[in-house]
Amino acid sequence: MDKINLVREIRELKTQLSYSKNIGFFFGAGTSCALKIPNVEQLTTGIEEKLEGEQLKNFKIIKADLEPTLRPRKVNIEDILNQIRRIRELTGESKKEYLKVSGERARELDKEICTVIYDIIAEKEAIADIDNTKKFFAWLSLLNRDFSKEVFTTNYDLIIEKSLEASQIPYFDGFVGSYEPFFWQESIDQFVTKNDLTQNWIRLWKIHGSLSWFWKEDTKTKSQKVIRIGKIDNIKDEENELVIYPSKEKYDSSKKQPFIAYFDRLKNYLLSGELLFVFTGYSFSDQHINEIIFNCLRQNNRLTALVFFFQDAEVENLHRHTSSYMNLNVFGPTKAIINGNLGEWEFLKTELKSPAEKFDHYWNQTENKFILGDFNALANFLITNSGKKEAIETITK
Repeated sequence: MDKINLVREIRELKTQLSYSKNIGFFFGAGTSCALKIPNVEQLTTGIEEKLEGEQLKNFKIIKADLEPTLRPRKVNIEDILNQIRRIRELTGESKKEYLKVSGERARELDKEICTVIYDIIAEKEAIADIDNTKKFFAWLSLLNRDFSKEVFTTNYDLIIEKSLEASQIPYFDGFVGSYEPFFWQESIDQFVTKNDLTQNWIRLWKIHGSLSWFWKEDTKTKSQKVIRIGKIDNIKDEENELVIYPSKEKYDSSKKQPFIAYFDRLKNYLLSGELLFVFTGYSFSDQHINEIIFNCLRQNNRLTALVFFFQDAEVENLHRHTSSYMNLNVFGPTKAIINGNLGEWEFLKTELKSPAEKFDHYWNQTENKFILGDFNALANFLITNSGKKEAIETITK
């Protein structure tokens, strides 16, 4: 396997981050896992442990039915939610059954699972150390760019919102209003201009839903719309269903709901011209998202994608599908993909500009591995490279 000069690539990375006029981010589950928020596999186990009686029985029936079709990977909670919602749709949420699970019971199970997800994540959020997330967004907020700062995420926890609000950094997610904030589609369809007062606001697009989103029936159209609710004291008291991993179409088809509009926004953003787009914590396991990303990489030769992985296996897996993409560079602990070539990192101290040049913020010399696949380390690297550490500390305090 070819050797890749790490110091040279880091130098190139620093240049890209410093001079790119337009930079966006995509956060996957790994960014929350770095803060000890459970991922989908851990959630799946936790939910099964908390369900009881008939709901646990139905959960296991649906899980067992999915296992043969998804091998060799394990069935996760998002697969199960998809199947539950198919049952709800097929049965019209009636007493009719599919897999010996009625539509009524599927609806109850769906709501209970989402309630348990909320409780599990909320418990971990309450004790999570969000200092590095706050620093990351302070860094992003300080960037002086002519373009909007856009962050897409598959995470439905509220870590990002809490971090932004704790530092009083303005952001926009497509919802407007104060009593029951509603989704405003037109705000997603248009990109901000230089004269827009909100140009420097961070745009947050949660493409898999959120713990603060709920389905609510529109009494006029009898269809479901999504509203956003703030802090909730007890999720069990909330009558409306959570919008987590929204795979059902319970809405007026004439109005885009946020998760659909966000996918369109992602595509249009990646095709918008010159752009540096950074992936962190995303394993490329969602084919719907991957299709958008790879199509845009093919169509926009001014798009450069940087991917930071926590495991080398993810690097090797992505290389099987992306070896022909020259505008995609991938960084793993000991392996990388640079200009379509898979290779191993080679750290040469002789490449450093001086013996005093620091490297411990991106390379663990003891373990001989690149560490920016860990979101906490990536945030520290960005802040260290920015030269604005004091200003960032002031914002986060």
